[in-house]
Amino acid sequence: MNPSFAKQASTGPVLGVETSCDETGVAIFDPARGDAAGGLLAHTLYSQIRMHADYGGVVPELASRDHVRKLLPLVRETLAQAGLRVADLGGVAYTAGPGLVGALLVGATAVRSLAWALELPAIGVHHMEGHLLAPLLEPDPPEPPFVALLVSGGHSMLIEVAAIGRYTLLGDTLDDAAGEAFDKTAKLMDLPYPGGPALAKLAEQGRPGTFRFARPMTDRPGLDFSFSGLKTQVLLAWQASDRSNQTKADIARAFEEAIVDTLTIKCRRALAATGARTLVVAGGVGANRRLRAQLAEAGAREGFRAHFPRLEFCTDNGAMIALAGALRLQAGEHETPAILVRPRWDLASLPPLGVPIAGVG
Repeated sequence: MNPSFAKQASTGPVLGVETSCDETGVAIFDPARGDAAGGLLAHTLYSQIRMHADYGGVVPELASRDHVRKLLPLVRETLAQAGLRVADLGGVAYTAGPGLVGALLVGATAVRSLAWALELPAIGVHHMEGHLLAPLLEPDPPEPPFVALLVSGGHSMLIEVAAIGRYTLLGDTLDDAAGEAFDKTAKLMDLPYPGGPALAKLAEQGRPGTFRFARPMTDRPGLDFSFSGLKTQVLLAWQASDRSNQTKADIARAFEEAIVDTLTIKCRRALAATGARTLVVAGGVGANRRLRAQLAEAGAREGFRAHFPRLEFCTDNGAMIALAGALRLQAGEHETPAILVRPRWDLASLPPLGVPIAGVG
């Protein structure tokens, strides 16, 4: 999908803000540049990883306070990178959900206030729609219809995408998301925070076949996920092991292989069920090297193509929010001035592109 914004009346550059969890992301996307890949003018990101590492996970109140400190300086920095002033903006977008309610409110309040002061149209963006559309920022973007695998610390879902805004949920997690399973398993083995990337790095040193864990819910029909049982298997294996460094690496590899195999099997099923030949993989777990390689290899064998955003756009970022917001603003959508967020928000409930939105609350 390579939308030509030039065919529509431009709203001018769109400021996008992401504050759903522990990253403060800001970006400016100009829909007048003709396509999604060329429209990204600037983007900045501040991660709170070091602060939350002392607690072994995200502390919501601390996350909200840090967004308050970092957001406006990042907005100024991003505008400077793009060579723009606030008066040059044509619209604003922010993550309205899902996410941590306090963190969401920081971004929503700042952006809605800016919109009110400058009399700009504003749009609240669904965080997962942002992830889903992130591959459009690449030079060779996917075109619908396609299947999207959205995998992160909070979500593991398969979505059928008929068009932007036309989403059908095919499968969801029944318990832990894949990224959450990575993080909890890493914490079990005393790996540093954030656990997911640390476990994936350790897995590179693991010996294949030393341990093997189940591929959850692949022995039955359906596209839902469940990773809680897999965590239990890892726990039992870890408790019964000698807990040496090599054993830790071996268990990490076996765990990662189980997650990647499970995701790959479900993706192939979803493509077969929908008839789509294009797969989009987005979200933090989409940065996993083994997952990328395995899906690319499966696509080469079976005739489908897997699209991934660049690594910096797999995790939370402002660029995906600016793009998603620009698409909906260009389609004529708008919201009331109310500052409203949705910590829980069903992606499939989003209106098709171009349907005006009265509000997101």
